[in-house]
Amino acid sequence: MSVDESYQDDGLKLHDLRCFDAVVRTGSFQAAAAALHRTHPSVFAAVGRLEARLRLVLLDRSGYRVLPTEAGRSFHAHVGASLAEIARLSAHARLLAGGEEPVLRVVLGDLCPLPVVLPLLSEFFAGVAATRLHLDYEAVGGPAGRLRHGTADLIFHRAEAMAVPVERIDLAEIRLVPVAAPGFLPPHLGPDLRPDQLRPFTQCVIRDSARGGNEDHFLVPGAHPCSVPDHAMKRELILHGMGWGHLPDFMVAGDLEAGRLVRIRGRHLPGGVEILAASRRSDLPHGPVAERLWRHLRARFPGR
Repeated sequence: MSVDESYQDDGLKLHDLRCFDAVVRTGSFQAAAAALHRTHPSVFAAVGRLEARLRLVLLDRSGYRVLPTEAGRSFHAHVGASLAEIARLSAHARLLAGGEEPVLRVVLGDLCPLPVVLPLLSEFFAGVAATRLHLDYEAVGGPAGRLRHGTADLIFHRAEAMAVPVERIDLAEIRLVPVAAPGFLPPHLGPDLRPDQLRPFTQCVIRDSARGGNEDHFLVPGAHPCSVPDHAMKRELILHGMGWGHLPDFMVAGDLEAGRLVRIRGRHLPGGVEILAASRRSDLPHGPVAERLWRHLRARFPGR
């Protein structure tokens, strides 16, 4: 009997495929059992059953770490795609069965101007009775990570390339301005600073809230960094002469006008421009409230 005939006659159990996928991802039956909240014998039996049905040896069990065979690697690539598609179908079915989603998960990034975004959300959710807004804050790579891992329905953050399919609505341009408190830098450095001249001075930076994240934006090599959770804290430290750093223009316009902060931008410190965008996964289903919110944003920013 061929593998195709065996598949058609007996079928492949979803449980067996999930167990095989977990073993490949974790490298052991024990770890796979823990990840799936199953017993070690049940996972071992499931993979054995799958190999028997396929008449293939999928795993090399001879070493300390369980590794896929050549056939196992090829088969696992298709298993991963199939499990992802099943998850999407299940999520879509739950949306169809449940009507309006009970919770909409929105993440605000560190570059998000609250006076722009919060009125949009407030206006929209004032007309939504059955869906609760779950609002979170993440910094640097955190919002994209939440979208990538499927723990956010929508993020407001810088537009950037991601490892998953994403669609976005551009909302605004955010200019990042290098600033310091008056007198923080000695006058002999001059108005056109180079990054290497700033190495002796503390640089305030935002901590990356992504799991395992280590993105560095504008970090001067060799400078002593002082990490903070958000731009509000960063602004306070800079105002008190405890460091210098880049801050969004909407946050420092009043400080610059009043002389509480000074620009240190020059040819070698030009700052930067980021696009603030609303982004969501384009490969996952979205509930009716999420779709209405997306249309609400699209109507407010049609030309971006």
